[in-house]
Amino acid sequence: MAHELHDTAKAIVADHKGILAADESTGTITKRFDSIGVESAEENRRFYRQLLFTAPRMEDSIGGVILYDETIRQSADDGTSFAEVLSAKGVIPGIKVDTGAHEQAGFPGEKVTEGLDGLRERFEEYRGLGARFAKWRAVITIGDGTPTDGNLRANAHALARYAALSQEAGIVPIVEPEVLMDADNSLEVCWEVTTRTLHETFAALYEHGIDLQGTLLKPNMVIPGKGARDQASPEQIAEATVNTFLGVVPAAIPGIVFLSGGQSEVQATENLNAINKIGGPWALSFSYGRALQQSALQGWGGDAANAEAAQAAFVHRARMNALAAAGEWSAALEQPVAA
Repeated sequence: MAHELHDTAKAIVADHKGILAADESTGTITKRFDSIGVESAEENRRFYRQLLFTAPRMEDSIGGVILYDETIRQSADDGTSFAEVLSAKGVIPGIKVDTGAHEQAGFPGEKVTEGLDGLRERFEEYRGLGARFAKWRAVITIGDGTPTDGNLRANAHALARYAALSQEAGIVPIVEPEVLMDADNSLEVCWEVTTRTLHETFAALYEHGIDLQGTLLKPNMVIPGKGARDQASPEQIAEATVNTFLGVVPAAIPGIVFLSGGQSEVQATENLNAINKIGGPWALSFSYGRALQQSALQGWGGDAANAEAAQAAFVHRARMNALAAAGEWSAALEQPVAA
């Protein structure tokens, strides 16, 4: 089973490929649909996900797709399950298994992610449905006196318990400790909090006997908060990010798949490209949701007649990020794409 975990983890990020995070909860995708005036009915959600998963040549840039519980149970128009649709294209199906971040008792303003109860049984079911990797997201908030050590330890402990259950089921865990970029903190503060977060996370993974070669890390980039007066260039973000990770992330991890954290589509690509200009001992790739889908979602607009144009927009963004994962992206490649 260890060899299977290792092979799966490496395959997801092979050849500069990344991950499409299509695991938006019903509430989150409803907000996305509201932004384009589309009703968030199950059939609309199914059709939109089908549009992404069947996009011609998306598999050239996408090595894995994270699905939501509803989505992994859905099928394409011809009755083929989405997990089978992806597998047939050489794309590995994954599944979001946490049940969301909730207020941590006794820690005002901080959250801990829940979903461990019954997870062993859910993993067994998800593997039967075709999932070969999973994702659990912890949310770390920068604020006045936060994050506390207690909050970091609680989230790290939950991530490690999840990862152990995932590997027990033969499923590669993606460990996602996300330091939010919603505050007005500086680049230096993000560096300090990210370092603390990753230290706690890997200490817990070691304690729980996690096979790091069969694990992927999905972290934030080291970046100033959205409200910071002084923003940073892609080169500054890249240097801070790589230096942070060199200090705390073991080389045994086969891939680091960054989240976009609210960056625009092009910002997320530009910063990933700058990171790969420096490089490290791991594959440095992407696991983006909105930063891969925003143009496609707007191009579709709920109209089936726009499906091909939406697919072209998605495939373009995926290709841009695959080039960034190789350090070969340039702004000159960002041009309108015709269906």
